[in-house]
Amino acid sequence: MAFQGPEGLEEQIEEPEDTLRVSPAEEMPVDGPPAVEEPLLLPWDRFSSWLHCICVVGFDLELGQAVEVIYPHHSKLTEKEKTSICYLSFPDSNSGCLGDTQFCFRFRQAAGRKSSLGCFLDHFDRDAPVCLKRDQGYYYGYVYFRQVRDKSLKRGYFQKSLVLISKLPYVTFFHSLLKLIAPEYFEKQEPCLEAACNDIDRWPTPCPGKILTLPIMGVVMKLRIPTCYDKPGTSQLVQSAPSDSLVSIVLPTVHEVDLFRCFHPVFFHIQMLWELVLLGEALVVMAPSPAESSDTVLALVSCVSPLRYCSDFRPYFTIHDSEFKEYTTRTQAPPSVILGVTNPFFAKTLQHWPHIIRIGDMKQAGEMAKQMKVKKLKNLKTLDSKPGVYTAYKPFLNKDEDIIKQLQKGVQQKRPSAAQNAILRRYFLELTQSFIIPLERYVASLMPLQKSISPWKSPPQLRPFNQDEFMKTLEKAGPQLTSRLKGDWIGLYRQFLRSPNFDGWFRNRRKEMTQKLEALHLEALCEEDLQLRIQEHTEVETVDLVLKLKEKLASTALILNSSPKNKNQLKMSSPSGHPRCRVCFFIRFGEM
Repeated sequence: MAFQGPEGLEEQIEEPEDTLRVSPAEEMPVDGPPAVEEPLLLPWDRFSSWLHCICVVGFDLELGQAVEVIYPHHSKLTEKEKTSICYLSFPDSNSGCLGDTQFCFRFRQAAGRKSSLGCFLDHFDRDAPVCLKRDQGYYYGYVYFRQVRDKSLKRGYFQKSLVLISKLPYVTFFHSLLKLIAPEYFEKQEPCLEAACNDIDRWPTPCPGKILTLPIMGVVMKLRIPTCYDKPGTSQLVQSAPSDSLVSIVLPTVHEVDLFRCFHPVFFHIQMLWELVLLGEALVVMAPSPAESSDTVLALVSCVSPLRYCSDFRPYFTIHDSEFKEYTTRTQAPPSVILGVTNPFFAKTLQHWPHIIRIGDMKQAGEMAKQMKVKKLKNLKTLDSKPGVYTAYKPFLNKDEDIIKQLQKGVQQKRPSAAQNAILRRYFLELTQSFIIPLERYVASLMPLQKSISPWKSPPQLRPFNQDEFMKTLEKAGPQLTSRLKGDWIGLYRQFLRSPNFDGWFRNRRKEMTQKLEALHLEALCEEDLQLRIQEHTEVETVDLVLKLKEKLASTALILNSSPKNKNQLKMSSPSGHPRCRVCFFIRFGEM
């Protein structure tokens, strides 16, 4: 099957065969990034590429929350990680969540832990969008909590959580998976859990760009993981095909939350919230339940997409968290983090924070929230404070009334919730792109000219980022070219350049551009007539050249392996089709 690469290159690629076992799951390549071959996988390797483990957390009258089961049994968690999972897997006692509740949390990985699949996972992580790359220092916990009355128990209630622990931020996917596994587990207990884990261990690895069909407990899920090659704002929806008679669930997305539903309680302040997230400001979301808390925090983080939110965020945070003292101290300014909380105790503990969002019960899509003014922080001291945004922040940009009117009209006309969500997501995407395009354009100008790349000199260095020089470019090539919004764009950029989001974005761009320079340098070496070069130099100079070239090949091999885009580009640049046809002569010459 032909694959369409990012440069328009079509290449015939054979699917690798797994000699250990044949998976019942089907992998169907689609146009996108170059195909990657899976290494030989051992038992539980496929499971580990999706999940670290599955935990069952119960409540004991004497011990409190406790991890009752970890599956697979060989999975390792430190005592600190177990403690975090225990407290984060249960709603606060004040939440009163009867029935079934689903939510998400995020916690720090124990120091010193190394994954045996690290290099393998990086291999597939390479083509993922920045917002879907694995968190190196954090785990996500996806919770299905059940609380029902049971007179046979001393406390009068059955309380238990099934928790999926993963490095992947696939919120929608894992919540959908839990809806299938958890009810079966609560009815049939551990044998059901073992069967589910064995099914997951037969899945294909989570490779971006491929349509995957994943059988689980007699049901088949079909989905596609986005890639960094997808056009922002578009999603290649997985369509049901006539051959999909066994497919039960088709997921349109693996990670996106419903922005319109999440921002409904603070609907009139969405643009200000976008600025606060963009600048990495300290935010706390106070919600009535973990589900509303985690959804709102995840919505805030995603509203700056395709820019990656580079600060810490906790969709659900409790007073038992190991970072509680670090985040609630008054001896220093609040850190750059977004916290989602439900315990009323935080209304007093975090009232010194600069920006607080209080979320009431999320209304149905057919109801429009009342317009509320931004309130001063001093009004939050009482526990019965009304929903709204409490901050002294003054937005840099003027309010966009058009998006408010458009969504209000949608409510009046009973526009489907999915359409409202799509409109709001498109609005945030265009706003972020308008802001980031001038930065992308300026950073691209820091690249040296290609004619300055000599095969016999070290690759030229990128020019440093100069803030004043960048600000001068905004007069003619600023966000006004793509956005109708007026306001103090210059002030917003100055604040952004001091934020963790800019630091993370620029580090990533600098790394990509450095790799590009290395690839172009190797391309120049491939185009050089090395035999002619040898004839023009003495034997000592030739030997020195050989040693330098071998060192160069060793270092750039890592660049090629880390980027299929660079590899394809280099392959196209070689006249004979072999990426190192002329350089191979030097390798042989140096080994004689």
